[in-house]
Amino acid sequence: MVTLGIDVGGTNLALGQVRDGQLVRRVSTPWFPYEANLQQTLDALSDQISSMLTPDTEKIGIGVPSVVDVKRGIVYDTVNIPSWTEVPLKEYLEERFHLPVAVNNDANCYAMGVYHGYPDDAKPEVLVVITLGTGVGMGIVDRGRLFMGANCGAGELGSLPYRGTTLESYCSKQFFAGTGWDSLSASLAARDGDPRALALFTDLGKRLGDLLCTVMFAYDPSHISLGGGVAYNYPLFQQSMEARLKRDFPYRKSLERLKIDVCTGDDIPVIGASLI
Repeated sequence: MVTLGIDVGGTNLALGQVRDGQLVRRVSTPWFPYEANLQQTLDALSDQISSMLTPDTEKIGIGVPSVVDVKRGIVYDTVNIPSWTEVPLKEYLEERFHLPVAVNNDANCYAMGVYHGYPDDAKPEVLVVITLGTGVGMGIVDRGRLFMGANCGAGELGSLPYRGTTLESYCSKQFFAGTGWDSLSASLAARDGDPRALALFTDLGKRLGDLLCTVMFAYDPSHISLGGGVAYNYPLFQQSMEARLKRDFPYRKSLERLKIDVCTGDDIPVIGASLI
């Protein structure tokens, strides 16, 4: 059995054929939904799906950067796809391809992909996956099942007020705005020993420590995995992040048991989408 997993981004569509939890084939293609109307985006998505279907494809799973009515597969207010407002995506794709379709938030799909990657004898009891990219996304897997909340909005902690703005502004690529660097150039400078860049990542680690402290209070995880582009810089902010978390989170036994790791990889979102 093949399941087609799809990760819908603001600038790219990634699709993967997944058989028995293993990625068989993956493609990624640019698309520009910000400039397109609803039908144009649905046509572009459908064209990519058609090119990846096989005779033994039995299901389609799709992750979108939006709040989702999971039961009905309705997508609400997708920031990077303005035309997707209350779009019955599940119904549309099922009518188009005559296959069952599951739709979920992209961070939830990412979390399922990460959870799937752990060995069977080492699955986390409560896993929180935080994606640090253009923004902050979060997915929670509790004893093998997604925790989504009533409206598929659980884990949107990046929107919490923080220092006059939001946590997301300090814990994603937005953090580098106004510094004279973007995240990549800051990383390169820090790895070359630039003291200002190193100080920048030390400060980023403190902000991420505040985010992790909030996660600990909210979900009491056994594992936290960091993904997304910012997570590639983990060695540059790990020390200050952990120091901040240890300073502010009062339950020492919880921190002793907590495992923090990094989960990066282009295959994770599409594998996760195939599992929802």
